[in-house]
Amino acid sequence: MPQSPHDRAAEYHNKAAHAHEAAATAHGKGDHLTAHELSKQAHEHSTKAFEQSKEAAAHFKAGKE
Repeated sequence: MPQSPHDRAAEYHNKAAHAHEAAATAHGKGDHLTAHELSKQAHEHSTKAFEQSKEAAAHFKAGKE
């Protein structure tokens, strides 16, 4: 069964949170290059989560009208 846009958005939010935590750990260890890459990854996941959230909202609105 395919995931709903809401489920995909939640998954991307979780991935972004994990990448943020990993980036903070890397930064705390002085590994700034890895921290930067993980921060970029977190931003990409956050952007995808936002896009999926918009799609979920559109599906919800379409179902209500």
